[in-house]
Amino acid sequence: MKKLLIFLSSRKGWIAPYILFASIFVIIPLLLILVYAFTDDNGVLTLGNFAKFFTHSEAINTFVYSIGIALITTFFCILLGYPAAWILSNSKLNRSRTMVVLFILPMWINILVRTLATVALFDFFSVPLGEGALIFGMVYNFIPFMIYPIYNTLQKMDNSYIEAAQDLGANPVQVFLKAVLPLSMPGVMSGIMMVFMPTISTFAIAELLTMNNIKLFGTTIQENINNSMWNYAAALSLIMLLLIAATSLLSTDDKDNSNEGGGLW
Repeated sequence: MKKLLIFLSSRKGWIAPYILFASIFVIIPLLLILVYAFTDDNGVLTLGNFAKFFTHSEAINTFVYSIGIALITTFFCILLGYPAAWILSNSKLNRSRTMVVLFILPMWINILVRTLATVALFDFFSVPLGEGALIFGMVYNFIPFMIYPIYNTLQKMDNSYIEAAQDLGANPVQVFLKAVLPLSMPGVMSGIMMVFMPTISTFAIAELLTMNNIKLFGTTIQENINNSMWNYAAALSLIMLLLIAATSLLSTDDKDNSNEGGGLW
């Protein structure tokens, strides 16, 4: 007991609550997914759950479609979010921090409330719900997660690089392409991760904005869980986690390569 108290009072003991939290809410759930994914209903080891996915054309089509929706959503979030982040970070165009709060404010509201508000907006203007409404809702819900990391990177950028590019005779387009864009790529990659990954796994937005007529991969997992097909749902979840992990590794490699470049030019 005395050794435990000494450990908890030391600096190393400060990490104990985080280890406990990670064990309960991260490590144990991941282990359960692994166990269920590689076993059948009787607890026997099997690869049948994965074979079922690769031989089930509807599940594969839903998976590919979800990736496509995630890519489209990420593209529009970059297209709209980068200029917004640049305007917010530019002191000549934005002198009030209130504008930053207004852009970040939607993140403080529950995503289901925002989605229901989007449904009400489409109903008010008599716009039919479907794929267009789904992409609109995805972009609306996730664009703050693209704006903030890019804004944070641009805000901390050393303006001496921009001044140096201007002194060397670069025009505004060249300054952006050669200086601003490369320096802001860590924020862009963070934004892509924060938008792309949750878009693949979401299901509530698709159900509400398409009247459950369009299924995403997250919807397929949810349906299998509701039907008590835990093993197959765990295998689908593991496949999705592997995709997310691969995306994370690729983005990390891109950051490392950009940092090793040694220069902007």
